[in-house]
Amino acid sequence: MYRKMDEYLIAWKNDPYRKPLILQGARQVGKTYSALAFGREHYESVAYFNFETTPGLNKTFDEDISPDRLIPILSRISGKSIMKERTLMIFDEIQLCERALTSLKYFCESAPEYHIIAAGSLLGVAVNREEFSFPVGKVDMVTMHPMDMEEFLLASDEKDLVTRIRQCFGTDTPMPAALHDIALAYYRQYLVVGGMPECVEKYVATKDLVLTRHIQTMILESYLNDMSKYNKENEIKKTRYCYNSVTVQLSKKNTRFQYKLIKKGARAAEFENAIEWLALSGIVARIYRAERPVKPLDDNKDIDAFKIYFSDIGLLCAKKDIVPEDILYRSADLDDFKGGMTENYVCIQLAINGYTSYYWMSDRGAEVDFVIQRSGRIIPIEVKSADNVKAKSLSTYIDTYGPEYAIKLSTKNFGSDGNRKTVPLYAAFCI
Repeated sequence: MYRKMDEYLIAWKNDPYRKPLILQGARQVGKTYSALAFGREHYESVAYFNFETTPGLNKTFDEDISPDRLIPILSRISGKSIMKERTLMIFDEIQLCERALTSLKYFCESAPEYHIIAAGSLLGVAVNREEFSFPVGKVDMVTMHPMDMEEFLLASDEKDLVTRIRQCFGTDTPMPAALHDIALAYYRQYLVVGGMPECVEKYVATKDLVLTRHIQTMILESYLNDMSKYNKENEIKKTRYCYNSVTVQLSKKNTRFQYKLIKKGARAAEFENAIEWLALSGIVARIYRAERPVKPLDDNKDIDAFKIYFSDIGLLCAKKDIVPEDILYRSADLDDFKGGMTENYVCIQLAINGYTSYYWMSDRGAEVDFVIQRSGRIIPIEVKSADNVKAKSLSTYIDTYGPEYAIKLSTKNFGSDGNRKTVPLYAAFCI
């Protein structure tokens, strides 16, 4: 299946100032698969090392970690001659070996001709431990996300539909009604399946939603296991409380994260480390309120007001045990959850495109779901789960700050009204 990460990896390989690359992201987003597929296609050989399945590998890095010493040993372990420029070395689950992570510094400084990709599912958590030595400035880093709506359509053999969607987005021209309906049907499928590569692959091949849900359940179980295995003992229970609370909070009219909804009497001081762990692990995404939507947005964020979304929409629906048919056939039973679910979907598409999102709320309660910086401009984005595009809060924002344009995402077809751009939800990947 096509992944946008492939293009990044090719550019990294051809960059004369290339450094060892750290590929991070939540479990099961496809880091290992993409690295291996890239290596097999673009290098003469691949030397793969997994610090989780081969615990003894750590001993190789216990002593001298200079490239001159490591290369002959790693060649022997892999059974392959590791050649400059022609072999891709992959260090998988590198968070389990601090010394291996540190060795990347020396490869960068004294042996840049060796190509290395290091992958890890909990690197964000690991490098925030006090004892961890991170090679700051000596590595390139990129975060891999689940497949977005565009990749899902391409996996479904809908290249022509993707092309038409991008054309309509660029020109604000409505899609033909039949194609619009087809794209909306794919959007609802994506809400159920999500973007985890194994889920997409199995669904495209079989259309079996029971199998897809089983895979999602197994991924969710692996997240729970990580909370126990890679967390401080006194934080495990708190982390699970927060994790379980996300789906509850997204069912509320006000999707701002509230500690009191975790459990009675909960306070920030008790749970802020647990939320930080979930965010660093890539299991959830956290976006802050922008007190004033002006550049730079990060200087205007309220660190005490934020929302939390799942990193994959399919996992969110599986975690909440949503019946797939209720999404596919737009059941009224989901009315309380549709708003939060749709926001979560949009948050993922924006994150995959590299945006750091915020939300905005006025003193009188008007709220715009997302605020991003796009092409140097601050752009507000209003999200509706259906074709209702009345957006009083967006009007308040426009009257107050006068953005160059605004985006309204809903099930309505493409169009524009002055400085308001109407975009169907299935085209969020175009933003």
